[in-house]
Amino acid sequence: MDPRPLNLKPFLAIAALALWIAPASAQDRLDSLFDALRTAQGSDAEQIAGKIASEWSKSGSPTLDYLLDRGRAALDEGETARAIFHLGAAIDHAPDFAEGYNLRATAYFLEGQFGPALEDIRRALTLNPRHFGAMTGLAVILQDIGEPEAALEVWRSVARLYPANPQAEMAIPKLEREVDGLPL
Repeated sequence: MDPRPLNLKPFLAIAALALWIAPASAQDRLDSLFDALRTAQGSDAEQIAGKIASEWSKSGSPTLDYLLDRGRAALDEGETARAIFHLGAAIDHAPDFAEGYNLRATAYFLEGQFGPALEDIRRALTLNPRHFGAMTGLAVILQDIGEPEAALEVWRSVARLYPANPQAEMAIPKLEREVDGLPL
């Protein structure tokens, strides 16, 4: 065995570089997907939006993934209270992971709890300003509570990110007529 101390500087430099590159490559993937989404149509747009959502769901934590999966399963089964429980645990585990807030906002919305849903949407959008799923939830809530001008503004933000979004394509013309005072 060599009695000289091991020089860790090259290893630490490589580790630091790997940590610096990894987020950038994930961000680059998302940026490329968003660029493609701006011009995609139909099923191509839906596939790209699905890839973006998949990227947003990558937590890197088996515990968080488990809690998110449990929350999604509860939502799929219509058990919103159980979903809120699991997603609350996910948020406790990773308070800076936007998708946990977005999913819990969906559960709160389905429970008719608009206040908590809006707070979770606010948090999701603070963490991920391009989260068109959270924006969609916000627009729907704003429509439901009788705020068509605000809903229209949010739908237009969704359409800037995801022009082929079918919900935005339907909502925007209707809300423009409503906001402009023209008959539906």
